[in-house]
Amino acid sequence: MSAGPSPNEGGSLASENELPLGLYVHIPFCRHRCNYCDFNTYVGLHDLYEPYVRALQLEIVHRAEARPAGTIPAESTTLFFGGGTPSLLNPEWLGDVIRTCRSSFGLKQQSEVTVECNPGTVDEAYLSALREQGVNRLSFGAQSSNYGELKLLGREHTFVDVAAAMHAARQAGFDNLNLDLIFGLPDQQLSTWQITLNDVLALGPDHISLYALTIEQGTPMYDWVRRGDVPYPDPDAAADMYDCAGQTLQQAGFMHYEISNWCKPGLACAHNLIYWRNEPYHGFGAGAHSSNIHHRWWNVLRPAVYIERVQHGESAEMGHEEIDDRTSRGETMMLGLRLLQEGVNRVRFARRYGAPVEHFYAAELQAGQARGLLELSHEFVRLTARGYFLSNQVLSTFV
Repeated sequence: MSAGPSPNEGGSLASENELPLGLYVHIPFCRHRCNYCDFNTYVGLHDLYEPYVRALQLEIVHRAEARPAGTIPAESTTLFFGGGTPSLLNPEWLGDVIRTCRSSFGLKQQSEVTVECNPGTVDEAYLSALREQGVNRLSFGAQSSNYGELKLLGREHTFVDVAAAMHAARQAGFDNLNLDLIFGLPDQQLSTWQITLNDVLALGPDHISLYALTIEQGTPMYDWVRRGDVPYPDPDAAADMYDCAGQTLQQAGFMHYEISNWCKPGLACAHNLIYWRNEPYHGFGAGAHSSNIHHRWWNVLRPAVYIERVQHGESAEMGHEEIDDRTSRGETMMLGLRLLQEGVNRVRFARRYGAPVEHFYAAELQAGQARGLLELSHEFVRLTARGYFLSNQVLSTFV
């Protein structure tokens, strides 16, 4: 249990309009469902593509109109199209959503606007059209350069498609490109993982996100593991791959700024920084989640139900929960400690909660420092290098 006062002692939370605001738009459509995926995605449903976009625009407008006067932040917001496969949609439709975000939530021209793309679904003409619509950052789901690993994951693309997509993006004028990779696969070898890292670096990305494979119930991968068709991923091997990646990416000039993310200097993902700093974000679309410092809420899952509700002027919300000060503080610590360079900013924390970190977490900080897992300074609280590998243990003490 956290040391310190009861949930509402030590000052009150900052108001939402004092913080940056991120906008997330969920595109739930896919051409093919991968073997490990448990996201809210659907294959087909082509007839819903345009009605879904129009429903998104309506939800964005209605959400902005429902906010109390004076709560739209003056600072630049970010916009992130995730999925699913946003790159299945017409660029002009995505542009319509971007323009609605600009008019409704003050999204500035220079704000980071990211679109997730699957390699093999885009070419230079498509990406140039995205660029013209105001998109300035792309994230490609590469996952691996190994053909067998891609087939195991159920990915439709090859690494040749990844290289072609990266080249097309550069030709289209993009200078902020992310590649997602997955490690810790069943039977994956450290040697093939090193080859993937080398192959990816040769493409010259600006940002790399690494995710350990998780076996989620309801996926084909879960059934294969349960039946013994493939072995359960080896956590020790995954830890070795993570360590290997850290060394390789550091040597290549990447900054390890978050537990799962590396970037070239100055190119950290601004949208995801909002999540890790536990700042407000609004999610739009089927199954999208939203949060501010007081409560969070989420939308209905089915695209057709979402469209029908929004078209009839009804709320798309399916559920919500209130967030008390104690919960908010713990989540701010847990998320902020994922930022390996920045950590939890002391000034930002005290401004939000009305008292220093030690006021609430003296025992946890002392224990973490004594074990060599936490580093404390006048500016921040952050994980040590040793703490990276035991981060789950450290983060759980604050929640």
